[in-house]
Amino acid sequence: MRPVRGALPSVGDVIRYAYLWSHEHDAGREEAVKDRPAAVVALIRTAEGANEVVVLPITSSAPTESAAGVEIPAPTRARLGLQREQCWIMVSEFNVFGWPGPDLRATEAGAGSVVYGPLPSVLMARVRQAFAAWRNAKHVRAVRRTE
Repeated sequence: MRPVRGALPSVGDVIRYAYLWSHEHDAGREEAVKDRPAAVVALIRTAEGANEVVVLPITSSAPTESAAGVEIPAPTRARLGLQREQCWIMVSEFNVFGWPGPDLRATEAGAGSVVYGPLPSVLMARVRQAFAAWRNAKHVRAVRRTE
């Protein structure tokens, strides 16, 4: 059973989320242009006991630098119910938000779930490695979302 809107996701889950790109944030936007899948890469418990989630965006636009994204294999896209066309998990930026947040959206599969499903552990390991490498080599853009 997939978690519903309020249930905390797991690291490696792909959720449906109104991701706010850093360039949109820099332009003064507070709301995302569209909803998209996003990969959960970290769960944080604040000192106040609140849950925060760190997500990486998933996009069909190929990264301009190959190290900025990890392609999702076709079988994984099919299992999760994502698009048939190529897509990448971008490691060059992330959103962090309090869970549950107002920018969560139910997946197309319905039933109130915001989770498409988990990424395979091998793919998630590649994402973590790419994310760490990008952070070490370049500036990772972070957008903190608020209610």
